[in-house]
Amino acid sequence: MHQTFHNIGSSTDWIVMVVYFIVIMLFGSYFGRYNRSTKDFFFGGRRFAWWLIAFSIVATGVGSHSFVKYSAKGFEHGISSTMTYINDWFFLPFFLFGWLPIIVYTKIRSIPEYFEKRFSPSARFLATILLLFYMLGYIGIGFLTLGKAVLPMLPESFTMFGNEFQITLMGAVIVIAIITGIYITFGGQTAVIFTDLLQGFILLFAGFFLFFLGISYIGGIDVFWNLLPQEWKMPLAKFNHPTDFNFVGIFWQDGVAGSIGFLFMNMGLIMRFMATKSVDEGRKAATFNILFMLPLSAIVVGNAGWIGKAISISNPELVPPNTSPDQIFVVVANIVAIPGVFGFIMAALTAALMSTVDTLINATAAIYINDVYRPIRTFLKKHELTTKGEDKKELAAARYSSVIITALGVISVLAFKSFPTVYEAHGYFHSTLTPPLVVAIFLGLFWKKFTPAAVITTFVAGVALMIVGLHDPNVITPFNHGIEMDPNHPYSYIRALYNTFVCVFVAVAVTVTTTQQISVSKMLKAKSNGLQIVYVMIAIAVLTFV
Repeated sequence: MHQTFHNIGSSTDWIVMVVYFIVIMLFGSYFGRYNRSTKDFFFGGRRFAWWLIAFSIVATGVGSHSFVKYSAKGFEHGISSTMTYINDWFFLPFFLFGWLPIIVYTKIRSIPEYFEKRFSPSARFLATILLLFYMLGYIGIGFLTLGKAVLPMLPESFTMFGNEFQITLMGAVIVIAIITGIYITFGGQTAVIFTDLLQGFILLFAGFFLFFLGISYIGGIDVFWNLLPQEWKMPLAKFNHPTDFNFVGIFWQDGVAGSIGFLFMNMGLIMRFMATKSVDEGRKAATFNILFMLPLSAIVVGNAGWIGKAISISNPELVPPNTSPDQIFVVVANIVAIPGVFGFIMAALTAALMSTVDTLINATAAIYINDVYRPIRTFLKKHELTTKGEDKKELAAARYSSVIITALGVISVLAFKSFPTVYEAHGYFHSTLTPPLVVAIFLGLFWKKFTPAAVITTFVAGVALMIVGLHDPNVITPFNHGIEMDPNHPYSYIRALYNTFVCVFVAVAVTVTTTQQISVSKMLKAKSNGLQIVYVMIAIAVLTFV
């Protein structure tokens, strides 16, 4: 049983946090006044230089639950926690010379719009549904992390009007969501980018400063290193055990599905590159981020867990070995930092987490406006909406949708809060929701013969086979590489391999049999009862699946 903490911190820390948040929100609101259109609200006017994008990505990537989840794995498994943070590099060429030029030169406003241009309106419709699920799930993970980050600083309960109220994870999430929703509703992408630029610097400074304080507290780098068990010094996790952190599962979940998902379909990240002045500026930002910022960030986000492990060995009364992994960052920061400094570190963490969430909310609103609101309005009015009056309506709709998306993000927390750590919840999320879109985007980019029928079948049949794996985890067993199945959360990571395999199999099978499909289609059209045969085949397929 993990030990949890409450009431960590002092009044000085809370004052520092409140002041920090006020400054950040004023900073973002100042730039939010430049939002005169949806182009400004979502893409910042497409005018930003590479260095601005590169540093704003730091707060999006590092702030996106990284401090909490990588500190947790650093505490449980050591230096190998960095393994998943520096595995994006081998997909970088595909992004720089494949995906990035398309999203910049075509000036697409969302990923589903690409699916319509590359495939068909039906593909766009299905991609919109899947991408909205993906983004809402990502927002839910962000809110879950925020709740777990602030919960150790709050009391177990408080009294109001003579009644005692318990402080719960979901209660904390709801309050945080209200604050986040207010900020993003009035700020937009320009506010997000400039706020994240500031926080990118602050996060790196706070992370390295915490590492310095921790090493000093322990007694120096030699003492720290000698305290760590040998297994905690390994750069990579064990191949197929334990179930909650193993090399092969993490490779497929994070290295393949997660990396492609983050680089190619995370609208929060993609919109940063859509806001660049040119493809070259975007390439500079991406290269700088992968080669320089991510290795530094891997140390920044994981070191609290390493420090916590060392302290738990030298002074187990101070940091019990059974401390809740998701709370270790807060516990260590409180131990090694003086009041005020701890408040600054926690303010930087929580504000960065909020930046990540508001980036995702902004991106999801962009998908709604571009792929739901505009097509519906165009269909009803039978003409394009180009007037200034219509753009004002769209801007208002974007802000209203941000509020609704925030609420749906809070609801999605319920799907993940039962996992032992944020890391495992995030791994399950990646394994489950990214493969269909990842396969469709990747094959659409690099395989000319990949057809509209194939992408639609990938979305429908691929997802159906994934649901089979969710319903019966034994289907995934042949892919498990010897990983033992956890009955509570079966195959959280390696299911990414199964899901990717079935989506690729469906995509390739449908593409290479295009000629045969055309022949069968012609044969059915020639029959008087051809339509009835098709309906019967569909009914049999649905009944078989159910």
